[in-house]
Amino acid sequence: MTSDSDPMTARLAGKVILITGAASGIGAAIARRCLAEGGSVVCADHAEDAAANLAEELGSRALAVRCDVTDGRSMERALDTVRGRFGRLDGLVHNAAAPSLDGTVVDLSEQQWRRELDVSLTGAFLASKFALPLMISGGGGSVVLIASQFAHVATGKAVAYCAAKAGLVHLAKAMAIDHAGEGIRVNSLSPGAVATQRLLQRWPDLEAADRQLGPAHLLGRIAQPDEIAAATAFLLSADASFVTGTDLLVDGGYAVR
Repeated sequence: MTSDSDPMTARLAGKVILITGAASGIGAAIARRCLAEGGSVVCADHAEDAAANLAEELGSRALAVRCDVTDGRSMERALDTVRGRFGRLDGLVHNAAAPSLDGTVVDLSEQQWRRELDVSLTGAFLASKFALPLMISGGGGSVVLIASQFAHVATGKAVAYCAAKAGLVHLAKAMAIDHAGEGIRVNSLSPGAVATQRLLQRWPDLEAADRQLGPAHLLGRIAQPDEIAAATAFLLSADASFVTGTDLLVDGGYAVR
């Protein structure tokens, strides 16, 4: 991890960033990167123990909060905790995602369809609904919604996932219009395949996943979580001060084809 004292990585100094789905994978990588760039981080996840372990690892500038992004009361309580601890919020990263489900519109149950949209899309709505007032009261901030390359190009038997991620891209654009005058920038970020434990739902190990998925990316490999975290930190920082209402594809060229 890069030192907080390095002036090239202090872009988030004094900032408080809340990350949903922070307990593992991309979310944990984003939390570590934000901390390394000088920020304080709120590790929000329904996996309370895992979030607490990460916050303990990260130290005094990290706070773990248990939250269910599909439940407005839960998100409101989480933001009350943030307000009580830090008194401010400068960034929100909605990274929470439901387990991947294969299926066509014929195969999926209504419950499976609703679960995907509830976590990814409604979760972004609820996290933003309760985070934005605290951000606005402090003078503004940045929201990053983690989408997917499949918001741009579809894939088979993933209708709920594709629909939810595409919705995040347009949600970010609409929010950017609504809140620009309040000092809020809103963007989405669309990764390609990333080497996290999620891939083990389909492949026996990450090496096998890379062999299968890597060639679909122009760079010939899948991403590392740190690469997604670095791009997220850019969007959260003042380096992206003139960037809002856009989607940043961090997909190794997957969607070019």
